[in-house]
Amino acid sequence: MVNTGTMKHFLRMLIQVCLYFYCKFLWRCLKFVMRKLTGRCELQRICYNTKPGASRTMKIETSLRDSKSKLLQTSVSVHPDAIEKTIDDIMELKKINPDINPQLGISLQACLLQIVGYRNLIAEVEKLRREPYDSDNPQHEEMLLKLWKFLKPNTPLESRISKQWCEIGFQGDDPKTDFRGMGLLGLYNLQYSFAIVGINITDLAYNLLVTGALKTHFYNIAPEAPTLSHFQQTFCYLMHEFHKFWIEEDPMDIMEFNRVREKFRKRIVKQLQNPDMALCPHFAASEGLINM
Repeated sequence: MVNTGTMKHFLRMLIQVCLYFYCKFLWRCLKFVMRKLTGRCELQRICYNTKPGASRTMKIETSLRDSKSKLLQTSVSVHPDAIEKTIDDIMELKKINPDINPQLGISLQACLLQIVGYRNLIAEVEKLRREPYDSDNPQHEEMLLKLWKFLKPNTPLESRISKQWCEIGFQGDDPKTDFRGMGLLGLYNLQYSFAIVGINITDLAYNLLVTGALKTHFYNIAPEAPTLSHFQQTFCYLMHEFHKFWIEEDPMDIMEFNRVREKFRKRIVKQLQNPDMALCPHFAASEGLINM
């Protein structure tokens, strides 16, 4: 005999599924009515009624991803070189005359470059993160030693394994153990800052990226595809802001690092929920974006 708890759970799940399909059906009906009333498809309405930036790009991304058309669904993951043809195919599918609506193609292209670029950036960052630091790799060792020379130009490193590494923030006498979580990504970003704090902020930036939280920022600052350079600039901004935040918090000692870091993360996530947010506006795109 089925117990009451299991039955309630089943009914709750059934209601949620029914509501999902009901809302999806209702939304499709609403889109159909809006197209008949305005003479424009959803993509046109978004591009014409929403200013360039994260608001527009994220709405376009949602519309494409949730479409019943396979062409539209897959357009968010095409190769960058195929974007122009994809736009032509979308215009043809939607029966939109590019000569009458030239701005639509330009706007869609700008959005797709950002959407596809963001996905590719995640892949590039993930590749760096997954590549472990290898002390037997001459290139890895060269990068590490360059970091020392950059941060301590007037102090020779006595040996490769040395307590001197603690002077720039590593936890032990061999920095390779600190790179376990972020791999080469941590070392790349450390060319911009100090050791273990830099690795922690790299982890924060990475998680903001892969969860999609950085979309508002990148879609507002990058006129086309966001790149690794944009990611590194964002890391620099986060390091700078974390330094200020640490001073504001005035913790008793380093043991409070995790508490302060988590509080800082929540503040950044809250800021990124604003669709007009650009974390570091001095890296923002040129005015050309405004006209797309």
